[in-house]
Amino acid sequence: MRGKAIIFFLMALVLTTGIQAKQKKAGKQPNILIFYVDDLGWMDLGCQGSQFYETPAIDELANEGIRFTNAYTAHPRCVPARYGVMTGKYPARGHVPGGKGMVPEDVTIAEALKEGGYTTFFTGKWHLLFKDKEGNMPEKQGFDVNVAGGAAGAPPTYWYPYRKGESTPSGRKGYKKTEIHGLEDGQDGEYITDRLTDETVKFMQSHVKKNPDEPFFVFLSHYGVHTPFEAKPELVQKYRKKLKSDMTYDLPEYEKTITGDTKLRQDFPVYAAMIESIDQSMAKVNATLNELGIADNTIIIFTADNGGLSTRGNNRQLATSNYPLRYGKGWLYEGGIREAFIVKWPGQTAPGQVSDALVTGTDIFPTVLKMAGLKQRPQNHMDGLDVTSAIKGERFDRETPMFWHSPMGRPASTGDRNSSAVRLGDYKLIDWYDEGTLELYNLKEDIGETNNLADQMPEKAGELHQLIIEWRASIEAKILDPSKNKWMKKAKH
Repeated sequence: MRGKAIIFFLMALVLTTGIQAKQKKAGKQPNILIFYVDDLGWMDLGCQGSQFYETPAIDELANEGIRFTNAYTAHPRCVPARYGVMTGKYPARGHVPGGKGMVPEDVTIAEALKEGGYTTFFTGKWHLLFKDKEGNMPEKQGFDVNVAGGAAGAPPTYWYPYRKGESTPSGRKGYKKTEIHGLEDGQDGEYITDRLTDETVKFMQSHVKKNPDEPFFVFLSHYGVHTPFEAKPELVQKYRKKLKSDMTYDLPEYEKTITGDTKLRQDFPVYAAMIESIDQSMAKVNATLNELGIADNTIIIFTADNGGLSTRGNNRQLATSNYPLRYGKGWLYEGGIREAFIVKWPGQTAPGQVSDALVTGTDIFPTVLKMAGLKQRPQNHMDGLDVTSAIKGERFDRETPMFWHSPMGRPASTGDRNSSAVRLGDYKLIDWYDEGTLELYNLKEDIGETNNLADQMPEKAGELHQLIIEWRASIEAKILDPSKNKWMKKAKH
């Protein structure tokens, strides 16, 4: 009996030690929070240089971590950009746009983290539904909890009950169909940016209380600052006063583009107020992390899906200016694809760093896996690179090119046309393949893309153009034939 007792004791000791080791390991894994903003321009933050918009909480995040000045999105529009972040693949590889889109077989960043022991939470704009309306909802793509994520690309209104046809402080009316599901139990006067923040806070509080030793992954995907332009009246009034009393401009309000107008001033009070609400969200998230005592073990990644809405081919209201970058949302000029990218990694990033390393949206997937201590999955995040060394402030030289492909231009809306682009080192080439023309820029010397070097440097232009041609062929990127409105496999030029 004594021998059996000793055996049972040793077995229990081994089991207990194993559980404690597992818990200790789980406790060491950092929580990860991606704070994703919709349509936020590169110049829309105080830390990026805006004199009109006020973003103290986001600026403080930059002061506590590292801010990248050469960061990009995977595409200049919402759906493809989100696909790039979620899958670590270029949107063109998944034919987004191009008739395919995310499928259940695509492995997302959430699925990988969930398999690695993370509890996963999503709230806000998903906008990744394609032919299979159920198969690629957030809860089918790795998220344990989904609040409000669905097909909608924008809220019918920013005010509860988030339904067209209801009266709102801005007076906006429309259809009566409810488009934002999962937020039915709100209160009058509730603003959707605040509601998504509150849902995130609620999840973190509950998770830490119930599972203090398990890491979480939060993807807070704001609808702000996408249209419709609606904001809290008191904030709108604040920026109207600021515009009248404090702001002077050296540039005209608009400038003619290839197809319409581009906005050169940040002077829209409603949009400024929407940005401040986003900043208030960041402040509340940070406060919650501190209150829960987990701020030192939580990584925050802040970025956005595409450039600010600053160009038009019609008479629509424009939101912001991306100047000195050229143009904005929809375009493969810098204003459409260069993005704010801020990372706070406690214990790894020295405060207040600024980096000119080249990073892009597809890099988030493999980078987060490395941060979490999980194995890389190159068969999934095929187009992303682990950029943790850059985030730590170490030297990071991107030796591989970055590509973009935008086959569904909207000249009547944002003014953009079909094109592909590549950046390698300081040089970027845009291939306007429908017209058979090329534009080459040295971005280190010409961030505004004003001096086309294609004729002066034909060898460099030819080299980069060949990279685009070979890349499009290798991933079978889709090309839309405008005359037939059908997808082709190869550009005409």
